[in-house]
Amino acid sequence: MKKVLKIIGIIILIPIVLIIGLLVLLSFIKAVPKNYTKEVKTGGKIEAKYLAMGKYKVKNTKSKATELTKYNYVYYPEELESSNKKYPVVVVLNGTGILPKKYGALFKHLASWGFIVVGNDDGSTGFGKSADETIDYIKKANEDKDSVLYGKIDIDNIGITGHSQGGAGVFTSISIMEHKDKYKTAVALSPTHEETALAFGWNYDLTKVSIPTLIIAGTKGDFETQAVIPIEKMIDMYNKIPSSKVMMRRIDAEHGQMLYMADGYVTAWFMWQLQGDEEASKAFIGDNPEILNNKLYQDQKINIS
Repeated sequence: MKKVLKIIGIIILIPIVLIIGLLVLLSFIKAVPKNYTKEVKTGGKIEAKYLAMGKYKVKNTKSKATELTKYNYVYYPEELESSNKKYPVVVVLNGTGILPKKYGALFKHLASWGFIVVGNDDGSTGFGKSADETIDYIKKANEDKDSVLYGKIDIDNIGITGHSQGGAGVFTSISIMEHKDKYKTAVALSPTHEETALAFGWNYDLTKVSIPTLIIAGTKGDFETQAVIPIEKMIDMYNKIPSSKVMMRRIDAEHGQMLYMADGYVTAWFMWQLQGDEEASKAFIGDNPEILNNKLYQDQKINIS
């Protein structure tokens, strides 16, 4: 009897150990290189265009937030301060151990293309709660006369992106959370696949995703390709999404590198979905979408309706 109980105990401990190991490994992901927009190799004209810095000078601000999110980090086009325009928003969800201070360069890049980019210090974005709180913050800032964002937010054009745990958080946020209908589009970078996400308590439901969604992962390293998002799991996830969708994998990109290696296409996606940029759309749709001919990517699937 003792031997049986011992075996049962070991079986119970195995997934717990794997989960702890996953958290530890994720915490060692390096920061996004400051010059990644000049260093990352591209394989297409559209990818190259949108990987480069945009035309807008960028400013940023930091403010205290809730007990969960701690601080809100906002990057925005400098012209916003004197403009009467409204700007689309991209909400960014952290991966495990990867707070905004590690990838300010990515925030700045998106903002240089005319987006208000908002992130926070939540270390548990997979649950989707901090995304809901970020939407609350955005709405309040847009109505606060003392906020730099007062009257400047295009509430009808809000996108969301996240990496790893943050990628799982993207799916949680757009499928089951209170503010799921506030988002117009989403990008999930190396999202933690369903089974592992469920073990963590990140209970997203892909069958309830109703907005255009881009999923990108890497092909290098056992951690990326076996632990976080094996190709067969990625295809299953893609197939469950009923809305417009695109998936692809960046060749020779490790898990941590997926924060920024595909940022040319991430930016192009948001430019298309949130700013109506027709040139950016040609990366994904039309007679000859660029992603299908880009030799730096594989496993491309497109279903846009």
